[in-house]
Amino acid sequence: MKLPKTVTHEHRLTGADEEVRSFLEAVEPLGPRVHALWVQLPGSFGPNDVGALAAFLRRLPRSHRYAVEVRHRAFFEDARSERLLERVLGDAGAEWVPFDTVTLFQSPPSTDAERDAWMKKPRVPRRSSALTGRPIVRYLGRDDVERTVEGWGHWVGAVAEWLREGRSPTVFVHTPDNAEALALARRFHDEVRARVPGVDPLPEPVPAEPPALF
Repeated sequence: MKLPKTVTHEHRLTGADEEVRSFLEAVEPLGPRVHALWVQLPGSFGPNDVGALAAFLRRLPRSHRYAVEVRHRAFFEDARSERLLERVLGDAGAEWVPFDTVTLFQSPPSTDAERDAWMKKPRVPRRSSALTGRPIVRYLGRDDVERTVEGWGHWVGAVAEWLREGRSPTVFVHTPDNAEALALARRFHDEVRARVPGVDPLPEPVPAEPPALF
């Protein structure tokens, strides 16, 4: 569940207590089905803003788990900034969510959805270090299925290793048009199972029945 943009982008995590309270009340009925609360920060949120993030995370209730996505390149290219962010997240028990767009930017876009993604998605280096027992990954491929599959090999290996370590990872498989997202997610899961046979298979999809009035 992503925190509202009013909190993360407009208020930049400060002075938004009422908005946060309303959000937490809205998701409360989901109970344990809330996997993690996701703090997605704008690309302008850099190392100088980490203090605001630390204070924000300290104010949040411990009844939820939290995951943070940053897009400022300094967190990926400057070791000091990376360590600073890892320390703040570690103190809060929060995960760092990598958004892997490497495959998207490997070659020029070939569809309208890819061209739109090229304009909007962050270009940051790939990062695959887990901070908690429940790492979260966002992988963005291409609208071509096979190119998407070719690009996720790194994550198949990383997820298999995390599972062997006893972690419980979650992977979101995106494409610019998301037309094949469900099939791709199943295919990714199958590739991980091939390396870690102890992983349970996904249940077979339930056929959709025709809509009925009664």
